Amino acid sequence: MTADAGQLDILGIGNAIVDVLSHEDESFILGHDLPIGGMTLIDAERAELIYAGTSAGIEVCGGSCANTVVGAASFGAQVAYVGKVRDDALGATFARDIRAEGVAFETRPSTEGPGTARCLVMVSPDGQRTMSTYLGACVELGPEDIDKDLVSRAAITYLEGYLWDPPRAREACQAAIAVAHSHGNRVALTLSDSLCVERHREEFQALVERDVDVLVGDEDEVRALYDTASVEEAFAHLRGRCSVVAVTRSEKGSLVSHDGTIHEVPAEPVDQVVDTTGAGDSYAAGFLHGLTRGLPAPVCGQLGSIAASEIISHVGARPKVRLSQIAAPVLARQAERVADSPKS
Repeated sequence: MTADAGQLDILGIGNAIVDVLSHEDESFILGHDLPIGGMTLIDAERAELIYAGTSAGIEVCGGSCANTVVGAASFGAQVAYVGKVRDDALGATFARDIRAEGVAFETRPSTEGPGTARCLVMVSPDGQRTMSTYLGACVELGPEDIDKDLVSRAAITYLEGYLWDPPRAREACQAAIAVAHSHGNRVALTLSDSLCVERHREEFQALVERDVDVLVGDEDEVRALYDTASVEEAFAHLRGRCSVVAVTRSEKGSLVSHDGTIHEVPAEPVDQVVDTTGAGDSYAAGFLHGLTRGLPAPVCGQLGSIAASEIISHVGARPKVRLSQIAAPVLARQAERVADSPKS
């Protein structure tokens, strides 16, 4: 799918990773010196060796930001994605899969250098998920990959915090920020991981101070941003610095703020929590979708909770039901409230 010349709701910029999911016995996992249930960063040679030995499985586009834009597309948003792959089989898989989900993806693949990034997710008989990740081509993202036209047409440009690790990817994000703000559009940042925040704390604080309009993260990440003991202290630091903030709190729902006013949003009930992978990414999809529709922050948080609850009810980070269908009653009630509110 390619982006036409119309307005975009969300443009995501992130690490383009192919998730390779397979079922393996413990002897295979341990035979590759992988800790069962853990996540290990691996090099190209080891990635090829493990990949070649895995059982037939499922290959889908992944990475935090990619999960979010796929979720936003499921809500009915007009979305696009920028991320670097190689011109190899997995790169073709990433492009084909993300486009099939309704996301415009036009980033030119690398013709040399590291192969497409992949996360090998091995599910053992007891249900444990062991992950080994090769970052490969995704860390080759640079300023030349930023399509200024796409950024200029996106109401929100959504950046993955992990992109601050590779220097050229950081430059790419800074280029996108400049274009977005020159066109009066908003910039959103996901903090990605508390260790990532600790690595870039001062720079993330500066970003929030001058460049980020919407901040998304979980409790640990937001506390790490200002090295505080509580989320409430972190919100005190954020007041006056970032106009919109969403903090996820697992089963406790989320805290969302707009211009300093904080709202508690409950989690949506689920019959059984099956797999929490991608829950935060999906929450961001609902929250950002609501913002592009001009909805109040608490309603945006509710859409985020709806998306997260759908994801954790099954294995995998993709919605199995169109999120627009699940969200329809909430949006209808909000429309009724607006229609019934006194006109000034």
